[in-house]
Amino acid sequence: MNKIYKKALVIAVCLSSVGFTLNSCKDAIDIEQPGLLDDATLFTSVSNLNDYLVGSVYANMDTNNDIYFSAVFTDEVKPGAGSGGQEYEIHRYFIDPTTGLTTGIWAQHYLVINRVNRLLAGAEKVTPAPTEVAQYNSIIAQARAIRAFCYLQLETFFAPDMKDPNGLGVLLLKDVPVIDVKLPRSKNQDVYDFINADLDYARGILAYNAPAGRFYVDKGFVNAVSARFNLYRGNTTLAKQYAQDVISNAGLSLTAASAYPTMWNDTARGEIIFALNRLATGNGSSIGTRWNTNSSSITGNPMWALGRNLFNIINTTPGDVRRSVYVDPSSIIDPNYLTSTSPRDTDQLVVDKYPGKTSAATRNDLKVFRLSEMYFILAECETAANNFAGAATLIQQVRAKRYSSGTAPLPVYASSAAAYADILKERRVDLALEGHRYIDLKRLAVAAGVTMDRNQTDDVVTVTNLPNNSYKYTLPIPVQEINLNPQVQQNPGY
Repeated sequence: MNKIYKKALVIAVCLSSVGFTLNSCKDAIDIEQPGLLDDATLFTSVSNLNDYLVGSVYANMDTNNDIYFSAVFTDEVKPGAGSGGQEYEIHRYFIDPTTGLTTGIWAQHYLVINRVNRLLAGAEKVTPAPTEVAQYNSIIAQARAIRAFCYLQLETFFAPDMKDPNGLGVLLLKDVPVIDVKLPRSKNQDVYDFINADLDYARGILAYNAPAGRFYVDKGFVNAVSARFNLYRGNTTLAKQYAQDVISNAGLSLTAASAYPTMWNDTARGEIIFALNRLATGNGSSIGTRWNTNSSSITGNPMWALGRNLFNIINTTPGDVRRSVYVDPSSIIDPNYLTSTSPRDTDQLVVDKYPGKTSAATRNDLKVFRLSEMYFILAECETAANNFAGAATLIQQVRAKRYSSGTAPLPVYASSAAAYADILKERRVDLALEGHRYIDLKRLAVAAGVTMDRNQTDDVVTVTNLPNNSYKYTLPIPVQEINLNPQVQQNPGY
């Protein structure tokens, strides 16, 4: 292990706290070590390339850390009755370059980037037969789109200001690492140019509706990445273009209230554009164990409960199906929670948004892109263009699909601040526990005139809300990366 640490050049993917194996580190860092995948023998055919794409690229995609950190750090969850104190320091904003969960976000996405780079290098040595050209091109396109997504996730969490093209970006790893090369952080624009090149290539190859549905990259995934990416960097023209393209051409529609639960127990696709498949048995992290030890019920030893103010929104909206989907029926709901001497015990709002699969109570697919997000992106773009009526119509369309009874009135926005505040509210509800809240507060809270919104009972100590524009809305570069690569600049404040 020490030998590998000394040779680590671009990222430290050999981190016991993230659970990566030794061979996972070797394939990106130490090409002479035993156990390394030998490109010359591995990448000999289109079939081999496809096997590697499925078994080594898709299999390592994971947004579990992203979702969990965003929920715990913001106002989405509060300590549950079964909590043993795990991640309380993150809930109380104590993060630094040694924090394991933030390191996991960094390392997980770079691991996938490394795998994609290795596949692309191997593909250069493979000449497809005429009947294999379409599959070969599709493999390359899928891999490059995945790499673009991983860079977007890294920029989302680790770039201080995504709207500044000259601002600090992340490490731009274009190829399989070369021994003794240490890279500094790139500026955002350099990373964006690389992301765009990958997305443009994939867009030119892939069609909508991947043969395997929501679990494999198609043009819907490519354009959803493009829409989110351009929104975050402030290009609302392109964000609107790609979000509308997905809505118009993905063959999906917003999931109605009657079918909404089936999307979350994984028995139907619903409006899911792309998800990471988690079979009842097999590889991949279990998102359910982040909230509940054994099952999403009061007897499942809940470690994190739904944040009280988030619950209050869905609980006071008549007919909102998200009330029954997000909170398990076995929950203990205390109407006097504000005066309770132990609200953690008397007000147990058991998270049920990830109810598990048949015979696998804590395993659910990780929903990466859903159609509702595309509507929210359009609403933001219309707000930026001062089309408040258009933004209101888009928000109403989502709400109307979530109400099992009653009607969703058309909002009226008198200002951009009012529009952004309502969009942020709807994103908070509909995209809850999907990894959005952290970046949404960073992006929109100031423009919306709001802040993080924890209830005073959301912790066993005095509750605070992180101020807008806090440096902690950008994660620190992991200490392992800084120590192994002195050219890497740490983010401000850490």
